[in-house]
Amino acid sequence: MLISPLSQLDFESGLTMYDSALWHPCSQMKDYANFTPLDVSYCKGSYIHLKDGTKLIDAISSWWCKSLGHSHPQIAQALIEQIHCFEHVILANTTNKIIAELSEKLCTLKPWLRHALYASDGSCAVEIALKMSLHSRKITGEAHRTQYIALSNGYHGETTGALSVSDISIYTSAYADILFDCYFIKDIPYVCGESDPLWHNCEKQWNMIEPQLAPLAETATAIILEPILQGAGGMKIYSPDFLKRLGAWAKKHNVHLIADEIMTGFGRAGKTFAFEYANVQPDFVCIAKGLTAGWLPMSVTLTTHEMYQHFYQDYESGHNFLHSHTHSGNALAASVALTVLAILEKEKINQKACTLGNYMLAKMQSIATELPLKNIRQVGALVAADLITPDKKQRYGYQVYQAAIKAGALLRPLGNTIYWAPPLNIDVETIDILSCITQQAIKNQDIKKCKTIFNKQL
Repeated sequence: MLISPLSQLDFESGLTMYDSALWHPCSQMKDYANFTPLDVSYCKGSYIHLKDGTKLIDAISSWWCKSLGHSHPQIAQALIEQIHCFEHVILANTTNKIIAELSEKLCTLKPWLRHALYASDGSCAVEIALKMSLHSRKITGEAHRTQYIALSNGYHGETTGALSVSDISIYTSAYADILFDCYFIKDIPYVCGESDPLWHNCEKQWNMIEPQLAPLAETATAIILEPILQGAGGMKIYSPDFLKRLGAWAKKHNVHLIADEIMTGFGRAGKTFAFEYANVQPDFVCIAKGLTAGWLPMSVTLTTHEMYQHFYQDYESGHNFLHSHTHSGNALAASVALTVLAILEKEKINQKACTLGNYMLAKMQSIATELPLKNIRQVGALVAADLITPDKKQRYGYQVYQAAIKAGALLRPLGNTIYWAPPLNIDVETIDILSCITQQAIKNQDIKKCKTIFNKQL
């Protein structure tokens, strides 16, 4: 029997036969030759259980979306009840009680956000906001406003538009030829958290940033940003005062503000939306992940009544926002989202996230006294630190990931940035275990000698 080159490669690499056809997302597949994918059997609460009996703390909420943990019984019940009614129907020509209730609920979160347009994932929510901003300019006689502004080190997704306003080269460089132009604001004032003086006042830094924006005041259509916390760019936290000043600049110059709350929304930052720290009023808010607590794909772009009115005209005018997704407003996802919102409110998850974050910060700071970690930072229920390494090209973070798996936790470092973003309802006992596992995983690496090197540099 002849073995195809692909089958032989998979066999030799250690991948299981049933996994050989799968191309894993955001991965270098060759990595799995030495460290095979985790074979998941079931998940419950804050734990992922593997087929071999191992259980792992889900320290990253499975790509930041499992905000209420796995297999939440109330969410499961809501899903079962909706399945018995209907699972999906075209939203272009219909409405239904479940999607109407969800839309009304979302549009009461902030008084100026009065309309909800549904899609399937975060990137698509961003695409809607980008397109709607640009399209509206043609309706209002401002067709010259075509420039987008974003933050350096920002990330908004991997579809073409979302990637164009992202500033992480490992994602963008290969596709530069098809991406549209975007100006990225430099010298962002980063902070470690609320105790940092820049958190409340970054006037000096703003005075250096504002001149960057002046040439764009008459041609920009929108500024897009991740409020306060930049996720894929290394879990970096920036000053709310900077966001407040940027929001004021945008309003003064009639530039739309797009808040990408896909990661931060619904409790991760300790508030319903992270932009609340800066008291700004975005024209668009993009939400996903936490909306359904990771149960089903759903995203929403929230916007203002003024924006809605631009497109509320006779069909013959041509001012129609003809954007759609097959599963827009999926009823199963909508039933889950309604239940999630009810749980967040009833269990006061925002407050719990802040308490949890403070506890995790103390744990990470304790680890850093013994290990090569710097830039300890926290907002809401997100704590991060950077490994101090002798060689920036070396994948120390990946080594920590492997060691943590063997010890009982799923960490997924961003380069050499270690972070915890567990379910918001995780218990402190599990955080204690996670802290011990993280400490041991870092201790096992060759980088431990770097602590001495770093201290000498000081």
